[in-house]
Amino acid sequence: MQKPTLYHIPVCPFSQRLEILLALKGMSNAVSFHVVDITKPRDPELLEKTRGTTALPVLELSDGRILKESLVILRYLDEVLGVPVARTDPMERAIERMIIAKEAPFTMAGYIMVMNQDKDARAGLCDKILGLYADLGDYLDWQNPGGIFLFDNFGLAEAVFTPMFMRFWFLEYFEDFDLPDDPKYARARAWRAACMAHPAAQQVTKEEIVKLYYDYALGRGNGALPEGRKVSSFTFDTDWRSRPWPPKDKWAPSPSDAALGLVC
Repeated sequence: MQKPTLYHIPVCPFSQRLEILLALKGMSNAVSFHVVDITKPRDPELLEKTRGTTALPVLELSDGRILKESLVILRYLDEVLGVPVARTDPMERAIERMIIAKEAPFTMAGYIMVMNQDKDARAGLCDKILGLYADLGDYLDWQNPGGIFLFDNFGLAEAVFTPMFMRFWFLEYFEDFDLPDDPKYARARAWRAACMAHPAAQQVTKEEIVKLYYDYALGRGNGALPEGRKVSSFTFDTDWRSRPWPPKDKWAPSPSDAALGLVC
């Protein structure tokens, strides 16, 4: 039987959560991955499959049916492949879903902060994300006092949040952001560290994230070009491993494409 095809961006956090799920199940080969270069116009054939939408990932089933939205795809793959990672007890599943519902505002806060181009707004954005980290820690302490993960091990909630923790390496690099050494962040800090260290979540590195997401720090996302540049930091034409680390100072003038190692 033909495998489902996942159209994705390799460094995308919403794709990584699917890779983590498959790794947890020991079924990484159950899906065929098709890389999409977001620095180029979408393939008309793919746009036809997605009814004109460009958001990724997209899962095409063997019969041609299409699923969109990473959490929808995540739950579908969890249900149809192997033993479920999601909690099977109805109450535990509800607890899991409640913390997963906190992911969208958490993710948005991090991306808004790294893309912010107003220095005066930085303090408020920092307070926002600190508050969200504290809220996550409070929820974890409420549901699993003295534990590390939401339950007894790395589960679906961890698969959802871990890619975001890793993407927020761009906050550490470009914003000098980290959780303060304060008891109210201790549980969130421990959860974040355990999630990022898990063997099933090693698809990306800090260096890769920082280099590819440099344009986000300049206020340009999803392949959009900063002023004066012709090549996106998301380009696949040059290997990120061969590029120099980008400037930490996001407020300084952006180097040229050549200086960033984006052209051969």
